[in-house]
Amino acid sequence: MSNFIGCESEYGHARAVVFGVPFDSTASYRPGARFAPAAMRNESYAIETYSPMLERDMGELLVHDMGDLEFPLGAPEAMLEAVEERAAKILKDFKLPVMLGGEHLATLGAVRAARKMYPELHVVQFDAHADLRDEYLGAKLSHATVMRRCADALGGKSLYQYGIRSGTHEEFNWAKNHSQLYKFGVSDVPALDGIGDAPLYVTVDLDVLDPGVLPGTGTPEAGGVSYAELLAALKTVAQRNVVGVDIMELSPPQDPSGGSTLTACTLLRELLLMLA
Repeated sequence: MSNFIGCESEYGHARAVVFGVPFDSTASYRPGARFAPAAMRNESYAIETYSPMLERDMGELLVHDMGDLEFPLGAPEAMLEAVEERAAKILKDFKLPVMLGGEHLATLGAVRAARKMYPELHVVQFDAHADLRDEYLGAKLSHATVMRRCADALGGKSLYQYGIRSGTHEEFNWAKNHSQLYKFGVSDVPALDGIGDAPLYVTVDLDVLDPGVLPGTGTPEAGGVSYAELLAALKTVAQRNVVGVDIMELSPPQDPSGGSTLTACTLLRELLLMLA
């Protein structure tokens, strides 16, 4: 299928715009996230357009699917430039960018675009990993450094991190002075009350979920949250001034059953119904 289920509006009429980033060239453990956007589109037709929880249907929304970006697969800089350009266009047209990864590094491109349009931008990260290394194996641009680079772009303590249960000692120490890091769970989202109506970019690394819920990811970590817990946290965050969102790090080859892809599809449906 050419688009995610229900995302059939023309670009000019759309309130939200989905695009894919098939990139996983800095994956340090299990690659395969480059196949996620296409897999999510294909498998989305196995789920309903209606959400019983939200009592809304995708048919009520104006969402356009722009397809996948193209770039050299081994060039992180070129990928980030392509993501920033696409996200900037969507934002300038006063629409909500919804990015499907692909590895987490791609988030940096979208955050750069959002930060230029919204200088007071804050970022909310749901993730198993801190991703706050200054470099990884000599590389400044990596899925293991992405939130450090985002924090550099934001300045201040404008990064809120939830569900974190993996990282180096240095990363957790750095976070004490440079981000708002909440370990293990995702129930601390009321901490966002202090930022008022500031614009938010929300990034969801699917490994925040427990591997028993979603094994199809590049770097699974034991002790994650349930799908219901993540959905409840996202529902709270969605009530704020969200200007961009992404779902990252699904790796379909790591779960031949297809269950992880369908979970990601359902999560995307709920997010679109919450935000679009």
